[in-house]
Amino acid sequence: MNNSIFSKKNNQAITLFKVNSLAIFLFFSLFSNAQNIYNPQSLYESPGGLFEKDSLRDLYIEFLDGNYHNTLVQSFFNNPSYRIPATVTLSGVAHDSVGVRYKGNSTFCLPNDDQNPKVPYNLDMNYWVSGQKLMEKKKVKLANAWLDPTFAKEYMASKIYKNYLPTPEVNLVKLHVQGNYLGLYVNTESINKQFCEKHFGEKNGVLFKCDPIDMFCDPSPNPATGAPPNLGWLGTDSSLYYNSYNLKSDNGWAEIINLIQTLNFNPSELDSVLNIDRTLWALAVNTATLNLDTYNGYYIHNYYLYQTEDGLFQMIPWDLSESFVGAILGWDYWSPQQVYNYDPYGSQFTAGERPLLDYLLNHPLYRKIYTAHLRTVLTETMYDTTGIRNQINQLQNLAVSAVQSDPNKLFGIPQFYENVNNAIWTGWGFGGIMSSINERNSYLSSVSEIIQTTPYISEVNMNGNFVEATVSNPTQVELMATTSVYNSKFNSFSMHDDGLLGDAVANDGIYTLELPYLSNGEEIKFYIRAHNNNAVFVSPQRAEYEFYTFHPNADLTTVQEINSIKVYPNPSSSTFHVLSESSSEIDVQVFSLYGQLIFKEKINANKASFDLSNHPDGVYILKANGESLKIIKK
Repeated sequence: MNNSIFSKKNNQAITLFKVNSLAIFLFFSLFSNAQNIYNPQSLYESPGGLFEKDSLRDLYIEFLDGNYHNTLVQSFFNNPSYRIPATVTLSGVAHDSVGVRYKGNSTFCLPNDDQNPKVPYNLDMNYWVSGQKLMEKKKVKLANAWLDPTFAKEYMASKIYKNYLPTPEVNLVKLHVQGNYLGLYVNTESINKQFCEKHFGEKNGVLFKCDPIDMFCDPSPNPATGAPPNLGWLGTDSSLYYNSYNLKSDNGWAEIINLIQTLNFNPSELDSVLNIDRTLWALAVNTATLNLDTYNGYYIHNYYLYQTEDGLFQMIPWDLSESFVGAILGWDYWSPQQVYNYDPYGSQFTAGERPLLDYLLNHPLYRKIYTAHLRTVLTETMYDTTGIRNQINQLQNLAVSAVQSDPNKLFGIPQFYENVNNAIWTGWGFGGIMSSINERNSYLSSVSEIIQTTPYISEVNMNGNFVEATVSNPTQVELMATTSVYNSKFNSFSMHDDGLLGDAVANDGIYTLELPYLSNGEEIKFYIRAHNNNAVFVSPQRAEYEFYTFHPNADLTTVQEINSIKVYPNPSSSTFHVLSESSSEIDVQVFSLYGQLIFKEKINANKASFDLSNHPDGVYILKANGESLKIIKK
């Protein structure tokens, strides 16, 4: 007898056989029409867009002002938002009056100090021409990969991060300025209204870039400085935060101060103003990829906060170029082992240095969820070193000619390849991609909290309106569910394996619960969370970024068949029909899940109908000459 379940890995139905002592149930794949796994990867760009991964395009910038470079350098220090017009051409299509400025910090200062023209660019396509876009993008940010000999670190980090939370897309482009090839650049998606609408379905919320005002090379006698954007409390005056947080929306200081105040003085209410699960995913990927240039890294900056319409701030990663250690290995002349063994639980930080990390990693449940997310990133992605290496090879094969001809690159072709495998030293350290991954994997695989024996969820079935989860080694199993259009604010409902309330057999490892919110008639989003004393396991394993979906009003009229007996429609709003093609008499009975006889009739080579309109919605058992299947009244 065939049971249909859903495989998280390939998002398709798979089949297995299952027999229990009460009856043999037929659970058909008709539920594939109602239960699915939400796939956020569909939000990312299709091949052929601005962030095309399989081609290397040429981008041309032509300034009318021949003195553009001096103008932009001066404005970088004195008026950072100032732009000058240029014509930008891509794939033969020219765009006039694009607003151009320089961007960056150390990646601007270091080449500029050496009088090297390969500095980062920021292009605003509709700065002067309303509605103008470059392949549907309003802003284009071009990084110079100045401290990345491989040209692959930000690209690979983006591919890893986007598996687990909304992440800017990345590819490589060849930049030409005033007709001259300037070099190979990293094209990184802007975190702006377009990004927010793409990932959150709306774009008018509060948006902050969490980066202090400090400049790597500010030439002024009294350069401006700001406290690290660590979400520490500075007071109720919004001006105290101006040098630490860069407001990108029309307003939002009251909202971010409320977030900081809640974190520091009323943290038990933090889940009302922060998407905690999204934050835990960001911290977990930072840790696994050795991105130490962000909130739980060595330097506190390089992240965005966006408040969606549900009132929750979302943490968005930014500037992933220092992933896999990057140039961090040379800052303060760390020893490589000290970096590779960076504690994922923050023992290297002093109390109060990172208030958000202090709270989350000292909260028993959040710490377990963070660890579960870290395990997922490791087992799904970071341990697949062959897959990562192959993707780097593909990118470098695509880019090598452009790198060879890049007249302004800092590193040569030997370092382009060598730094993939190993750290390199030039009086300064640059972490290798594969060496950092291998060392990090080895260290994290020895951390006792990460390698604890976890519960395991092997199957999740929709059985009518009931969710069934096959779980081993749990002390508690929860159904986390929501109907929020923002895919947030999941609530906990206990699942049981006690033979009651829809659970067929007690103590068989199958935990059951009727889905909540069915009466709302809305799509229900849910995942399963299992606990034991030491660990948490979720299904799908990328929850809450991925989750199961079920719509109680799905239009399902599938015909089910037992040998020569057909039952339809299943599910039904009230009436089911049984059709026998056999010449012998058929004994048909319908039972509730609790064993109560609802309907009984004998049919002989004809059709019978039975009406459940006076009975509650739910799952019933139809038994025909000993063969049983589940029917669903919705």
